Amino acid sequence: MNATLPTAQSLRAALAGLLDGLPPKQAAQAVDRLIASYRGETPTNAPILRDRSDVAAYAAYRMPATFEAVRSALDALAEAAPDWTPATHTDVGGGTGAATWAVAGVWEGPATTVLDWAEPALALGRELAEASGVPGLRDARWEKARIGAALELAPVDLVTVSYVLKELTAGARTELVDAAAAAGQAVVIVEPGTPDGYARIIEARDRLIAAGLSVAAPCPHSDACPITPGADWCHFSARVSRSSLHRQVKGGSLSHEDEKFSYVVATRFPTAPAPARITRRPQIRKGQVLLELCTRDDGLARTTVTKRHGELYRAARDVAWGAPWPPESTD
Repeated sequence: MNATLPTAQSLRAALAGLLDGLPPKQAAQAVDRLIASYRGETPTNAPILRDRSDVAAYAAYRMPATFEAVRSALDALAEAAPDWTPATHTDVGGGTGAATWAVAGVWEGPATTVLDWAEPALALGRELAEASGVPGLRDARWEKARIGAALELAPVDLVTVSYVLKELTAGARTELVDAAAAAGQAVVIVEPGTPDGYARIIEARDRLIAAGLSVAAPCPHSDACPITPGADWCHFSARVSRSSLHRQVKGGSLSHEDEKFSYVVATRFPTAPAPARITRRPQIRKGQVLLELCTRDDGLARTTVTKRHGELYRAARDVAWGAPWPPESTD
């Protein structure tokens, strides 16, 4: 592979190369157990990934989706701070490195350290990074660390914590978020796009703000979330293309799937959050587009964009769930 910024396609190629020959039955059994753990309600105090077969199955099952979700959150950070580039990055609970691939796909050259408590995950992540041909990934450090309570993090520009909080007890989640807030100039936390995943994101958001950071995305402000607890939840969707390997391991037939996720981005430096963000899939009707928004000044709002809005209407027909609104070119 050429030494270019990593993409979803290059990640799939690296996965296919390393996982070729994985026994389908063994992979399917490992995936079933991982799905049960991923969707379950009980936090753990031990690594979910126990051996190489677990890790290989996880990589095929989850890495493409995690990459796309984290990449979406990082893109929102890059939009809010277009002149900022991280020189250092710590991926907490990074496992096989999906978030690290996403970071390397947005910014060229951050010095990355991946921390995880599962040595088999770190080992496979290191192999995938080597197979990428991307200098930033190949130079990453992969270190074993207990994730959660009493984790010490060195000061860095960017801390990512993706799909980790769910695995921890409430006390360990609090300590981890506080450690990330103390260490990072920017902190990006991603969780599943479920009501409980959103609840963990809101809890983390509150702690990040209390620690002195400001929200850069997805929220257009750092005030309290306008969603009534228990009535709804804020989440977004990323389209994930499935390779033949991915379809085999997950037992699916479609060429794609939609990964639902919740996230928060907070920083210690000034950013320009979107004036509003689209919080649901736009509804396209004849001659009009219905948008549900979270706004800076008016909380949750609905707006209808019609043909008479001209350029704004054309933008609305193409705008994606989770995107800022209005587009800069139509302000």
